[in-house]
Amino acid sequence: MAYYHLGELIHKQALRLKYKTALKYQSPAGEWLDLSWKSFSGKIMKAAQAMAEMGVQPHDNVGIYAQNMDKYLITDFAAYANRAVMVPMYATSSPVQLSYIINDAQIKLLFVGEQFQYNNAYKVQQELPVLERLIIFDSGVVLKPEDRTSVYFDDFITTGDNSESLALVNSRLKQLSESDLATIIYTSGTTGEPKGVMLTHANYIKACYIHDIRITNLSEKDLSMCFLPLTHIFEKAWTYYCLHKGITVAVNRDPSEIRRTIRQVRPTLMSNVPRFWEKVYEGVKENIDNASGITKWLFTDAVKTGKRHNLEYVNEGKRAPLGNRIKFFIYRHTVFFLIKRIVGIERGNFFPVAGAPLSDTINEFMQSIDVRIIYGYGLSETTATVSCFPAKGFRIGTVGKVMPDVEVKIGENSEILVKGETVMAGYYKKPEANEAAFTEDGYFRTGDAGSLTDNNEIILTDRIKDLYKTSNGKYIAPQMIETRISEDKYIEQVAVIGDQRKFVSALIVPNYDALKAYAREQQIAFETTEGLVNDPRIHNFIFGRIELLQSQFTSYEKVKKITILPEPFSVESGELTNTLKLRRKVILEKYAGLIDQMYEG
Repeated sequence: MAYYHLGELIHKQALRLKYKTALKYQSPAGEWLDLSWKSFSGKIMKAAQAMAEMGVQPHDNVGIYAQNMDKYLITDFAAYANRAVMVPMYATSSPVQLSYIINDAQIKLLFVGEQFQYNNAYKVQQELPVLERLIIFDSGVVLKPEDRTSVYFDDFITTGDNSESLALVNSRLKQLSESDLATIIYTSGTTGEPKGVMLTHANYIKACYIHDIRITNLSEKDLSMCFLPLTHIFEKAWTYYCLHKGITVAVNRDPSEIRRTIRQVRPTLMSNVPRFWEKVYEGVKENIDNASGITKWLFTDAVKTGKRHNLEYVNEGKRAPLGNRIKFFIYRHTVFFLIKRIVGIERGNFFPVAGAPLSDTINEFMQSIDVRIIYGYGLSETTATVSCFPAKGFRIGTVGKVMPDVEVKIGENSEILVKGETVMAGYYKKPEANEAAFTEDGYFRTGDAGSLTDNNEIILTDRIKDLYKTSNGKYIAPQMIETRISEDKYIEQVAVIGDQRKFVSALIVPNYDALKAYAREQQIAFETTEGLVNDPRIHNFIFGRIELLQSQFTSYEKVKKITILPEPFSVESGELTNTLKLRRKVILEKYAGLIDQMYEG
């Protein structure tokens, strides 16, 4: 299907797919409902007319501050029909974060999700005259008594139900241009203030087409679970791609409910960050480790058989020996099926993974139990994917092969440089940042260090600014160490320390529930979490597990001392970005005293 602008996408699909389900979404009671392509298109047009009636002009910036829901996507495509620009904000954002984006993008109209988002947005509206009106998705939100401007979404879409607004939207649909700005996605701002990444419709359409070339085993029978925030470029680009392919998208509303909803929906596709698979790995490994006798042997043999079949033969384009094929067939329909069914992914086709480093151990394990992970690498500035695993011939240890029509080369300090039609138009209202972001020959500076294999695969090292140089002059990549240590079921988060220090240390956030269970088993008494993590026996237990995990590191990469924290790193405390990446500067400042103690003596 030919089109060149997201404003056309849903309407063209509706002509073709009509009553096929486009979206599955949850009612306030949690019941899953279906929205056909025809109804999806109709709702988008109603919302587009309401935007036009409300005064939204082509190229206006329209804000959205909500969790994932059907109305989120309706709003996105309604704005595109008006040639307006969507500016998404994380549903967890604070009023300070909102204020920055609303002021920077001069947002007059903001769509908000539930009570939390409304309360924060209304507070900001009182402080920023530019923000004129809030449109509220959840009809259960209680408005402030003095609020005279906010409107519920269901009432909002009726306001444009007239011939003039319909004519205006139809006129705009005829003037769509691929050079139109589609979104401004603000970076998390791990250092400095956030930057607005400008992505055009041409960027998104090109991203869809290069995925068509790389990913060939999709069909309209697939069902994708939309779980990551639609503010995140990975989920946004993937969801748009699924809609481009005519694939039904199930919109998960509450991230904390994903374990339940995934078992209700049983998706064949779901993009996710490595942490989700780390949790799955920990659960399966624990069951294997706790098994005994014939059960443990079966589990172990199944994983060994799967690894040989999927990685040593199928991935290499070879036919596995008959005995291995027979055993794999049996395990696929018994052991592997049961494991996947417990999670809710027994119908799985494949699962894209990106956004953070994925442990090679976990990647290999998932491939071995017949969970097909497509691991990739990308940024907001590159409309997500720069590289990803092909169907066959991928190499664990890499982040996949560079995408078709995307150019990658390695610059100074091993920096990964990218050029192509998926690279952003620039940073919004930041000419100096734009100048610094590109090389003289037009390559985007990713800020990531890595290398290219002979097969044009990317090996990712770390963020350049995150690379540490110890006082002994040795360079270390903290993310690599953190990813390895995080494989342990007793460890939830890790912050590696070492820049200009004589050795590497780490702040450890344990899995508190698992650690408390261990303490009870070992009859280690504790009254508080703080008391537990400060117990020398607990310290030695965690450090011993870390020692085993880092056996393959060089001596200068190994963590020599640890401090176990009584509270996790969080977005609210400023230690994590909205995409759950460590804000290292904040962590170094907040825990300076504890860090210094590890280097005393």
